[in-house]
Amino acid sequence: MFTKILIANRGEIACRVIATARRMGSKTVAVYSDADAGAKHVALADEAVHIGGAAVSESYLRGDAIIAAALRTGSQAIHPGYGFLSENPDFVEAVEAAGLVFIGPPASAIRAMGLKDAAKTLMTKAAVPVVPGYHGESQDPDFLAAEAVKIGYPVLIKARAGGGGKGMRLVEDPAGFRDALASAQREARSSFGDPACLVEKYVTHPRHIEIQVFGDAHGNVIHLFERDCSLQRRHQKVIEEAPAPGMPSNVRAAMGRAAVEAAKAIGYQGAGTVEFIVDGSGPLREDGFWFMEMNTRLQVEHPVSEAITRLDFVELQLRVAAGEQLPVRQEDLSIDGWAFEARLYAEDVPKGFLPATGTLAHLSFPPCVTFTRGAVRVDSGVREGDTITPWYDPMIAKVIVHGASRAAALNLLVATLSEVRVAGTTTNLEFLTALARHPGFAAGKVDTGLIGRDLAQLTARPPMPAAIPALAALAALGSFTNPRGSDPWDLLTGWRAWSEAEDFVSLKVGGEDFHQRILHLGNGRFRAISGDQDCTLTIAQSREGSVLFDADGLRSRAEIVTGAGWISVFHDGLCYDFNLIDDLAVAEEGQASGDSIIAPMPGLMSAVRTVNGAKVRKGDPLLILEAMKMEHILTAPRDGVVAEVLVAERDQVTDGVLLLRLEAEGG
Repeated sequence: MFTKILIANRGEIACRVIATARRMGSKTVAVYSDADAGAKHVALADEAVHIGGAAVSESYLRGDAIIAAALRTGSQAIHPGYGFLSENPDFVEAVEAAGLVFIGPPASAIRAMGLKDAAKTLMTKAAVPVVPGYHGESQDPDFLAAEAVKIGYPVLIKARAGGGGKGMRLVEDPAGFRDALASAQREARSSFGDPACLVEKYVTHPRHIEIQVFGDAHGNVIHLFERDCSLQRRHQKVIEEAPAPGMPSNVRAAMGRAAVEAAKAIGYQGAGTVEFIVDGSGPLREDGFWFMEMNTRLQVEHPVSEAITRLDFVELQLRVAAGEQLPVRQEDLSIDGWAFEARLYAEDVPKGFLPATGTLAHLSFPPCVTFTRGAVRVDSGVREGDTITPWYDPMIAKVIVHGASRAAALNLLVATLSEVRVAGTTTNLEFLTALARHPGFAAGKVDTGLIGRDLAQLTARPPMPAAIPALAALAALGSFTNPRGSDPWDLLTGWRAWSEAEDFVSLKVGGEDFHQRILHLGNGRFRAISGDQDCTLTIAQSREGSVLFDADGLRSRAEIVTGAGWISVFHDGLCYDFNLIDDLAVAEEGQASGDSIIAPMPGLMSAVRTVNGAKVRKGDPLLILEAMKMEHILTAPRDGVVAEVLVAERDQVTDGVLLLRLEAEGG
């Protein structure tokens, strides 16, 4: 076994490989770019080497720099992770030429599967079923249009190189074929440097089911059952599961045999995945699946297969690369339970799943534990305080659960997602939760079009309960971190003679302003009034950000996280991000060219620094208002003369009251 390996990757997969290598006694070397100098994978590794700038072309795609780092640190092998150089046969050959071991398949196997058209020709020779279509060399638009007619619409145009949904277009009728072809070719050229495309029959109710395979240098090849990756948006996987729902044993065996034959046909070694498109219009059948492509690397979604086989795939990769035989035979393998993986991304779902950036001001997950009948695992490459940058994939974590049955595992997924807390960037967490709760998905009725068909339902948000902004306002007042009464002076905050104590807090959420009037009713009871909303709530328990409360007769729990000028309230699987509004700044902005000073909030007039008839200049401090334990200086909005001071020191004023009026000099 290797004593030291270098990981030519970043993020969660680098952290994942480090964990297994450390367990096996191998030291690890990380590589990092300028943008990743403080990254989690760098901190976890035994050593780390800087390899270039933030752009991937200046760092993680620099094979020469990575190989030099491996040699310099005395590494014996290089693990490529996924993406970047993991499926680059030239890199594999360069690694081996340097006297190092590439932890993955041989370059010849990667080349054989690198171009989809050539791979499908090879699979046809190996008697592996392929989707009907044109997989030849011609790229003439007229010729391809004619082939599409022969195949029969709808058809799918696919870039022959690369993957990830790039260079892929669904065409419903001949009128849109040429434009779709030109678009796919442009995208393929931009993404992979190869504009060539193939044309295939589009399966109208497709399911994406893939088979995990492993091979060794001794001629052994096994499959480790299937994963269903049908829940996709724009050809990007969102939630994966293993095994596939509704999979008959005879179809599983047939797909497993086909995947093994595909791997044997190219002399495959290491971890790989054979992807099939499957007819999901009815029950799965032996003649209803076709080879799509082979990923010659470890897949992002490999943890679900690890969960149901109880095997560590990175360990198998290391053992095979070190020359060992696979430690298991096909007859030793069986499926244990059910597993799901949900990909948590920094992305803006309402804006078309656009990648998002930002600093993770708060990040927490439920404990990764193993139960008698289930388990929770989180694979992440970031920590609280890390920044999601525009340089790389915005994945925050993979949330993986395992249960005794599909229903048990899915219930655990919903429960686990509802306990994830992210603040500081926009995420797809609510979308994942809605998807996990989707009745069709729960029933196992999955296909690649499910998200597209039900996107409006999956992204719809229920109305925000009135208790949520009230809780945010109480958090802004420090009612949870410093409950009223823990300090005797707190009893005076918001004090009123002959009435309940009250405070005023202004918040913004989702473009909407909430001006909250909070009445302190005593014994943990509050009344929050904002516009036409009037909510009475009782704080039953508050501990470390977790608040148990009763609102209008219903008991519930919320998690509250606060930062400088922001508050996040997590409730019932949803996150509400509030920003505090500085009423004083808003008032000053509105009065900047006016003739008056108006109270921006309720408070005590602690000082009056001017008199009637005084000449003032713009910005001169005229009044001091004390509110929420702070002094707020009210300044002259313009040059002029004080026409009338309408308040005196120690006056208690309410928001919106006219305090002072100006007039022009000589007016």
